[in-house]
Amino acid sequence: MLYIQEMNEGMKVSGIYLVKSKTAATAKNGKEYNNVVLMDKTGVIDGKIWEPDSAAIDDFDALDYIDVVGSVSRYNGALQISLTRVRKAREDEYNTADYLPQSPFNIDEMYNALLKFIERVENPYLHALLQHFFVEDTDFVKKFRSSSAAKTIHHAFVGGLLQHTVYVTSICNFFCRQYPVLNKDLLLTAAMCHDIGKTQELSAFPKNDYTDDGQLLGHIMIGAEMIHDAAKDIPGFPAQLESDLKHCILAHHGEYEFGSPKKPALAEAMALNFADNADARLESVTELFKANSQRPDDEWLGFNRIFDSNIRKTGDLSSLK
Repeated sequence: MLYIQEMNEGMKVSGIYLVKSKTAATAKNGKEYNNVVLMDKTGVIDGKIWEPDSAAIDDFDALDYIDVVGSVSRYNGALQISLTRVRKAREDEYNTADYLPQSPFNIDEMYNALLKFIERVENPYLHALLQHFFVEDTDFVKKFRSSSAAKTIHHAFVGGLLQHTVYVTSICNFFCRQYPVLNKDLLLTAAMCHDIGKTQELSAFPKNDYTDDGQLLGHIMIGAEMIHDAAKDIPGFPAQLESDLKHCILAHHGEYEFGSPKKPALAEAMALNFADNADARLESVTELFKANSQRPDDEWLGFNRIFDSNIRKTGDLSSLK
């Protein structure tokens, strides 16, 4: 099987892939075609079926596994595959583990690292709240360990939410050692809880798409509500502490144009915003380099809308393959 990460411009492709989405579209000349997004554990690629009524194209839907023949080209700086033959695959022809993107790190080890951060939180109310989410609520724990942190932009893989949370918490822990002005217990708790709403915002893999609440409310609002509901069940939880923690959640995107209901008004909220943005951006560029690891001679990767810049690879990227 040729993994999506290994594809490059000009390649002929044949193999079985998971259909993440399928939509009908109409070209400018009025001709109908299909947009599909194919995925495997290494990534996703846009596909086009220019002759959807051809006898060579079997009927299939999103979340089906299909055996395809096609060719890879580049359009607007991104790879895409034109599909000329499609056959719906039988269950005995594929292993589902090959099609779900996974964190490169061990899930159990990352979760144990998160639990160790909980041990460092001395405030009894915040400690109880963290215990509620990450130890006592087994349904939440199961979702949290397997959820992605985004639909496409960064950490869009099984374990992505856990990986992102551990990294953000680690950065915030460093901030606490460097800047005594920060309330360690508040910041570490906010870091561990800042994206808990994504367990309800995004559906499980392989779909990994926005739920109704994800579309209507978003993970920031959902997360603040989860904090409120948990705090009210902890006897004596201080109202001001709950407000401070919810503010960190509501402000962690930093700016209104980035979906933040509030701008940071607390030092801890500022630190959380910096840590969240740092990990999201550096993971995004890591994934960009990884997606282009089959282009060793191309230093410049073209304009990237996430960074609003033309990106150049640096260093030894062999470990990303």
